[in-house]
Amino acid sequence: MGDSTFATIAAQRELITSGRASPLEIVDEALARAAEVQPSLNCFVEIWADEARERARTLGPHDGRALFGIPVAIKDTSPWAGHRLTLGSRTHAAHVADSTGWVVERLLSAGAVIIGSTNTPEFAHAGITDNLLHGASRNPWNPERTTGGSSGGSAAAVASGCVAVAEGSDMGGSVRIPSAWCGLVGLKPSLGRIPMDVLPGLWDLISHHGPLARSVDDAWEFLLTTQGPSLRDPYSVHPPVERSRVDLSSLKVSWSVDLGCWAVDDEIARSVVDVVGLLGDAGARCTEAPPLFTAHDNLVWLQLWGIFMAAYYGDLYDTSADDLDRDVRSLIEYGRALGAVEAKRLEIDRTVAWTRVAAVLADNDVIVCPTMSQPPGPATKELNDRRARHHDDDRHHSEDMTSVWNLVSPLPIVSVPAGRHSGANAGLPIGVQVVGRPGREDVVLAVAQHIERAIGAPNWR
Repeated sequence: MGDSTFATIAAQRELITSGRASPLEIVDEALARAAEVQPSLNCFVEIWADEARERARTLGPHDGRALFGIPVAIKDTSPWAGHRLTLGSRTHAAHVADSTGWVVERLLSAGAVIIGSTNTPEFAHAGITDNLLHGASRNPWNPERTTGGSSGGSAAAVASGCVAVAEGSDMGGSVRIPSAWCGLVGLKPSLGRIPMDVLPGLWDLISHHGPLARSVDDAWEFLLTTQGPSLRDPYSVHPPVERSRVDLSSLKVSWSVDLGCWAVDDEIARSVVDVVGLLGDAGARCTEAPPLFTAHDNLVWLQLWGIFMAAYYGDLYDTSADDLDRDVRSLIEYGRALGAVEAKRLEIDRTVAWTRVAAVLADNDVIVCPTMSQPPGPATKELNDRRARHHDDDRHHSEDMTSVWNLVSPLPIVSVPAGRHSGANAGLPIGVQVVGRPGREDVVLAVAQHIERAIGAPNWR
């Protein structure tokens, strides 16, 4: 058989269906690659090698399932009954899941072979993957730089060729941030598209499961396999989306380099303009968007996130504060300081943001903008925290341009590679986001695939 490392799901499937490789051989190559890169990149929390080989060995002849024999990875926040689930926290170092989440069940039902769980910041709280229990994950394009977070281990595993696709979760960009910084396709589906049943509460309005993949095709494979609807998530109401032909010449595209207030790296800004040019060349009608968000919108998301952390993990602050990341402690304190009326008023702020964005999407099929405003910084939180961040301009200097989009969570958003940095950041990937109307993953992924084909995939090897 040929080397299946860095192969797409379709290519791996063809190896299996043609008889040129068995699932065990495909899985063995994935495990070998994981063992090779783990010491330098720290992608994984657990590698279940023996179990993966046994599952591959017992699959038998190909039975037509979409992910039959395909190695995948899951994030260390998604439970699989009987398997260690640490949430990136010393408070859960010995925890073993007693149930299996929807997304894991669907992957297994489709014949996938889960080879391991991937690293995440504690309770998926940050845009950099580093924690007190497992340490930092490192960017395959430059191990001195961060993968981003919070699905950073998944990004490193996919970008380094361990698996074609990995599961992630996105509450403020946690799929899109590491996808942009590691050169991947990362999809935050519409709210409820992939049932989210892994949180302590089921009524959360910012959280999504989504794939990190090296191609749009593989992101589609994951989405079609794991989508609902299911009563296990009360917001899972969408009928299944189908892959369909989208005529780019019929689309209207709104675009923004700065969303109205961000300070954006020049090379990233040029990449957005170049992508818009490619879409215009395909016949899409492209117009620049009015200001979509403000720095206050970012504060609204931060307040929501503090409330989230305080409600779900605040009890650990009272019993095990010394074991918690200092930023987790700060978020819990911040959330606890907000009153019930303040928390309810955040819905009004979100309504204002929704009205602003909805007005643009009423006249446009998609919005294109950067995923991240800056290239990735150092891999560890310690070195990141030492960086000077003093600015005397009137621009917003958050690195991510993702979390504000979780305020308008019904919208599907994909980050797709759109170029590379030069100079001191030479070779590091640049990502752009494509935002669509609720339920229209088919449109955002079609646009992403056009960008992918026009620009070309990164040279993974």
